Amino acid sequence: MSDTPEQPRNSSELSPAQRLEAPNTRLIDAGIATINDMDMLRACIAYENQHQQRVPILHQLEKRANELRSQDKRD
Repeated sequence: MSDTPEQPRNSSELSPAQRLEAPNTRLIDAGIATINDMDMLRACIAYENQHQQRVPILHQLEKRANELRSQDKRD
């Protein structure tokens, strides 16, 4: 894979569209699993609500939010 300006170099640079509009569910799962901050999570929830409103994806995002909250409590 080439390192072009159009392709993000790490997962923190992925947009909500890139995370949630992947061509298969494994990539969507990975996109959600690599969300490490609440701002990106909120952006992904807003994007999903505005576009496809897929309930399973929204449940995954809710689960990730709970994971991030529990991590914050431990820190």
